[in-house]
Amino acid sequence: MAERDNRRDGQRRDNRPEENPEFADRLVAINRVSKTVKGGKRFGFAALVVVGDQRGRVGFGKGKAKEVPEAIRKATEQAKRSLIRVPLKDSRTLHHDMEGRHGAGKVVMRTAVAGTGIIAGGPMRAVFEMLGIQDIVAKSIGTSNPYNMIRATIDGLKHESSPRNVASRRGKKVAEILRKPEAETVEA
Repeated sequence: MAERDNRRDGQRRDNRPEENPEFADRLVAINRVSKTVKGGKRFGFAALVVVGDQRGRVGFGKGKAKEVPEAIRKATEQAKRSLIRVPLKDSRTLHHDMEGRHGAGKVVMRTAVAGTGIIAGGPMRAVFEMLGIQDIVAKSIGTSNPYNMIRATIDGLKHESSPRNVASRRGKKVAEILRKPEAETVEA
């Protein structure tokens, strides 16, 4: 107990350095909305921001305010609170192809070989850049609304599973999961 009382200066008990990764953010869309009142129009702004550490964590947020910088600040704070972790293959692409949905919007994301680059539309491109993906082919089907495109992309990325996750779910080793089917037929 005495040790706990002495640490009121904000230091952590276990001598690990405080984890504060540097996040990059990307403004995807800004929308001006107006409200008509007796004296004229009152303008407000809505901002959509994607935040990531470019090493496998990404999140998005939206903020509304009377001024643009305040809307962006609110959106960035919300994005940092909604971060998700996505396992990446070789720190450059996805482990497998996938689809994501939100409302009528559907996005298709496919893995790509090294050197392909990011082939995707604007809002999806921002998500992939903040995530740290370098090679991917993606297509948005059904919507061009940036909010819904990002939500569908995040939905698909949440379902990404690495060989390590699959192996732990099945109670096997990673080598058994990654073994080629040809090797099994030769042994039999």
